[in-house]
Amino acid sequence: MTDLATSPVGGSRKGSLEPEGAIAPRPGRLDGLLERPWAVRSAEALVSIVAAFGFALLCTRIDVNPLNRVGQVSGLAMLQKYAAIVGLPILAVLLYAAYRGSLARYQLAQRLVCAAVAGLATGAVAGGIAVALNGTQWGLGGQEGDPGNLMGMANDMLRGKGLPGVYPPGFPALLAVWSKLFYGGVGGVGYAMKDVQLICSALVGPMAYLSWRLMLRPVWALLIAVPSAILFLDPIRPYSHVTMLVMVPMLAAALRELRRSHELSTRSTVLRGLGFGVSFGLMFLWYSGWFVWAAPGVLVLTLFVIPWRQGAARIKRVLLFLGVTLVSAGVVGSPLLYELVRLGAQAKDRYAYLSVYIDPAYIMGWASDRNGDLNYHDFPWHGELAGQSAYTLLLLAGVALALGLGLRSITVRTVTATLISAWLLRFWFASQMAQTKSIQLYPRTTWIILYALMILAVLGLMFLVQRGAGWLRTVQRVAADGRPAPLTLRPAVTGRLVAGAVCAVALFATMAASWSADRYMPTTKPEYVPVAGAKGIDMGADAWRAHILVNRDGKCPKYDPAGPTDCAPVNKELKEYNNEPDKGQLWCANVTGDEWALTCGSKRPW
Repeated sequence: MTDLATSPVGGSRKGSLEPEGAIAPRPGRLDGLLERPWAVRSAEALVSIVAAFGFALLCTRIDVNPLNRVGQVSGLAMLQKYAAIVGLPILAVLLYAAYRGSLARYQLAQRLVCAAVAGLATGAVAGGIAVALNGTQWGLGGQEGDPGNLMGMANDMLRGKGLPGVYPPGFPALLAVWSKLFYGGVGGVGYAMKDVQLICSALVGPMAYLSWRLMLRPVWALLIAVPSAILFLDPIRPYSHVTMLVMVPMLAAALRELRRSHELSTRSTVLRGLGFGVSFGLMFLWYSGWFVWAAPGVLVLTLFVIPWRQGAARIKRVLLFLGVTLVSAGVVGSPLLYELVRLGAQAKDRYAYLSVYIDPAYIMGWASDRNGDLNYHDFPWHGELAGQSAYTLLLLAGVALALGLGLRSITVRTVTATLISAWLLRFWFASQMAQTKSIQLYPRTTWIILYALMILAVLGLMFLVQRGAGWLRTVQRVAADGRPAPLTLRPAVTGRLVAGAVCAVALFATMAASWSADRYMPTTKPEYVPVAGAKGIDMGADAWRAHILVNRDGKCPKYDPAGPTDCAPVNKELKEYNNEPDKGQLWCANVTGDEWALTCGSKRPW
């Protein structure tokens, strides 16, 4: 097999067997480059990030009116045209290397092309959001909803009021710093929001791909990173899901280092523990919820990973790595940990929306509080087999392969522990909801559970391919007369299949990115009227809100639906972040007034 087995980044397999009909490549500069893991890692990271930012920046040149559907379609079509112009030459290089190049050239091309595709995937989503916001200096959401709250948190930080309670301070702090640097501070956080939304959205693909490269070879990392990054990317708050996407492979990598830390020197053990600890601490400050869902299962798994019966010397080195990791993570995350200890018992999430009302065992899709015409009677759409769709059954088949063929893999164990942990906590909080009148964010476990299922499905496919490749090698080695069959060193059939798979993932990425961006194209009249039969707002409301606010120069946005002189004024101080007093009752969004009692079990508040 060519570059398909799991290994750390930059791992090479000298003397490995390759498909029949290949020739040994001549030694050259590329061979030397592949022997330098740091160089390959750096090249992959650079290519992926440049592809993401470059494509998003290119899409800012698309000038259409996003307030009408014809303009939106033209903008999305232009995005696809740019994707073809940029992506086809990149894929052509990979195909040429697979058919005509040496093994070294092909391996390098595969790594760089996979990195580029991962960057282009979410760069295209960010580019689509740039099209939706064409003509306005505001980000998704304007001053309303979650963006308004985040702006208030950033303003409080700029005014020296401290951290925003139990909410992770990472993104509001970045927003505050960006506003201070480029928009004059407190009055500019609304304009800084657009920049930060686009930048963070573009980075999701590279971050997910590079994290999975710690554990998997390029094509498998790409197969996990691209679908999950596009599916879970929420451009209105892109900071949240990137933590989840990165956390899972990082946990697997940390447990792998824990298991083999007895082989390292004390200095190396401490440095690696510090690296993982600081990384986890920063991710915790960026968004902490995913750690809550994964923690119980991962902690139990850690107890089983520690080699308790391998002698005191080995145990000491393992415990040193674990201690350094936990302490450094705690120190970095201490500001938020302190707030959680101080205010955690008082923090009650009482906000209900469509995903709270649906069958709690449904985790294959997500409906936010921008539900449009949907309600819990017609969402989710039920599949043919006990309500389960073919997509569900395919994922479960992949999970079966992963557990049946790869349970010894630390990656499979980590993902499985995360899945079980989130699953149990989901139903624990949901089952208490009627009594406690609190949601405690349990619907968000939908994302991490589905992410775990997607990971296991890809890993199951990977193990199946590896077992099949091993069987083919055994057959190849035995000729009719019992002598070994000739084996050579050039990526022939296997390499071409991998190149074809990368092309297929790239095509999927372009279509999926267009779907993701299209959801946020501004609607015409997104107002929600709480009467029977009213239509709720959809996801396009957030872009629409950005187009009705006056720009920084005092002029109305170019395509303001109210006209060139009738846009909404903006308070220069913007809004402050204030927690409303806890009334001890659920707040049921997405419910019309006459259905409040039937859905929430309480009287409507108006």
